[in-house]
Amino acid sequence: MHRGIGLDRFNEMSRGHAIHALYECCCNVTWAAKLTAARPYPDQEALLTKADVELLALSQRDIDRAFEALVHEQVSSRDLTQLARITRARISAMLGPREGYPEY
Repeated sequence: MHRGIGLDRFNEMSRGHAIHALYECCCNVTWAAKLTAARPYPDQEALLTKADVELLALSQRDIDRAFEALVHEQVSSRDLTQLARITRARISAMLGPREGYPEY
């Protein structure tokens, strides 16, 4: 799982690795590919805003799949606001601090 990679490292990842990292956040390849294609992001908020926009653009089938992947999350209803909140939290955990954590 990608944790604390930092925005700069995310922006510089290969396309495939970036899609994989984002897929872990929403479990949707279409969404992850669109966010990856919009790189580089100047800051985390720009990435989160784009994530929200592309989340709202997903088909109902893709949204249903994203909710199915939330088995370990507290979700009371299939509300896009909850999906966006969880996705934002996962992206923030993926990025960590701007510079990311050191690679060992």
